[in-house]
Amino acid sequence: MHAHSGGTRLRAAITILLVAISSESILSRQGRERQAIDAAALFDRACSACHGGGDPRAPSVDALAGRSPQAILDALTSGSMRYQGLALSGDERRALAEFLTGRTLRGTVAGTTMGLCGTRTAMGDVAAMPMWNGWGASLENTHFQKSAQAGLTAGDVPTLHLLWAFGFPDTTSAWAQPTVAGGRLFVGSQNGTVYSLDAASGCIVWTFAARGGVRASISIGPRGGTGRQRTYAAYFADQKGFVYALDAAAGRLLWTRKVEEHPLVRLTGAPALVGDRLLVPISSYEEGGRPPGSSCCTFRGSLVALDARTGDVIWKSYTIAEPPHLLRAYADGTELRGPAGAAIWSAPTVDLARGAVYVGTGNTYSGAAQPTADAIIAFDLKTGRLRWSHSMAPTTPDVFGCVPGDVNCGDRPGPDFDFGASPVLATLSSGRQVIVAGQKSGVVFALDPDRQGRQVWRYRAGGGSGLGGIQWGIAVDGERAYVPVAEIYDPAPGGLHAIDLAHGARVWLAPPADPLPCGRPSRACSGALFSAVTAIPGVVFSPSNDGVLRAHSTTDGSVVWQFDTNREFPTLNGVRAKGGSMSGPAPVVAGGRLYVSSGYGAFGLRSGNVLLALAP
Repeated sequence: MHAHSGGTRLRAAITILLVAISSESILSRQGRERQAIDAAALFDRACSACHGGGDPRAPSVDALAGRSPQAILDALTSGSMRYQGLALSGDERRALAEFLTGRTLRGTVAGTTMGLCGTRTAMGDVAAMPMWNGWGASLENTHFQKSAQAGLTAGDVPTLHLLWAFGFPDTTSAWAQPTVAGGRLFVGSQNGTVYSLDAASGCIVWTFAARGGVRASISIGPRGGTGRQRTYAAYFADQKGFVYALDAAAGRLLWTRKVEEHPLVRLTGAPALVGDRLLVPISSYEEGGRPPGSSCCTFRGSLVALDARTGDVIWKSYTIAEPPHLLRAYADGTELRGPAGAAIWSAPTVDLARGAVYVGTGNTYSGAAQPTADAIIAFDLKTGRLRWSHSMAPTTPDVFGCVPGDVNCGDRPGPDFDFGASPVLATLSSGRQVIVAGQKSGVVFALDPDRQGRQVWRYRAGGGSGLGGIQWGIAVDGERAYVPVAEIYDPAPGGLHAIDLAHGARVWLAPPADPLPCGRPSRACSGALFSAVTAIPGVVFSPSNDGVLRAHSTTDGSVVWQFDTNREFPTLNGVRAKGGSMSGPAPVVAGGRLYVSSGYGAFGLRSGNVLLALAP
């Protein structure tokens, strides 16, 4: 007994030593990266044009020095400088905050001072273990998890409780949806750190620093080998236009490729891995995030196919065929160019049987309203050729990024009726397939993939607005589509709709729940449903803007369980973390656990930075 006790203490001491060495190695690497950043030169290059006196609205350097470093970080992640902050890495934002204030932030950019796994176990066989891979759990983007993969039944749901919490440092939004594969959980973060966690315990296996924030989901695919010798790669994109492939087991970089050179590029949609091809959707923040006084607009949305082995470009197809050209020059030196826009904000949907890939596009930015904007587009999977496009643009031209004087704007900009949610290739119980797409107009469409996207039915779920309608995603099973609605400006916002897939008729409507009070303006506490939803047999999980995750019965929409994330959580990695508004990522269910991110600090909503794991 004493020998066993001594051996236990020895093993514990060795484990502590290994964790300390691993932590020191990570921190030393981060320290070297931080030292390589010349904060003064970075400020001069990225900030001085405005904060050096060039813009009277911008606080001076002396004024910024009086703020806390955390306030500077918050401004660059969710405040007035959030678009400028997208062009910086987490290390760069942290270096600027410390340079301007003369004070040091606590912790590290990755938050890995504690919570590291004691020993690195081998990654399991992805094909043989429960999995949620990429954005939609399947290439069809159904956001439906079958029973065998879920490991969670409708009867289990009322007993769900918190297992562990993980905090994202230097962030105000937990905007990334996790991927579960091979016993690991992979997730990006707003400051650009990508984490591989043990899916059961939440401890950190490895971290990787991308060049920009990582919002898109991560896809895991085989690299080579067989059986226990099989290796895997993790593929993802960041907010600066770079795509990465990492060794999924160790986090080692395999290749990286910049897929779009536009200075205001943004990669929000998750790449889709199809065999040896990686399909990357391209968007930008030119319509709402360009600096004051700058010209508009030169960005066109596109879909890029990369060789998953090398990162080489196979094809790149634009959503607007005509390149932008000069439309008007102004006395202040700015220009109006177009046509521009039709960004792809969400993950592409793959139709292997038809050899097609479907994407949803956003509005036109400038120039004449484009027929491929606010549309569902089908590209040829092999060549990238545009097969067909079906626009659901409103009667009023949706030229949302236009500037005063643009004759295409009319009296005001368009309504901003993007397709921000991925289209879904739904297979009915009869075997028939339809493409189901929800729009920010508040309308859900079903299209026929065999008839050039001809409309099968349409269903109005909400009135629609730039922050209304269907924002990030729906879920479907063999009978119904489950559609969350935002409508944040409505006195009674939100609501979850169940729609019959065959006919487009309402099956039930779960009205928005009374939101929990949060001591903030009503928009920050409303029951609007921005986030994508996830379904398992018998239950659909819907995160809310009021910070509550609710589980609804698929039979009648009644709430069978809910979990309030509006509080601080003790975290495994020691990062101070809390929940808040929930916007973007859907809950992920795999292997008997439910994972959900909470917190969204943009657009006046409530910030947060936590990833939660729950189980029966």
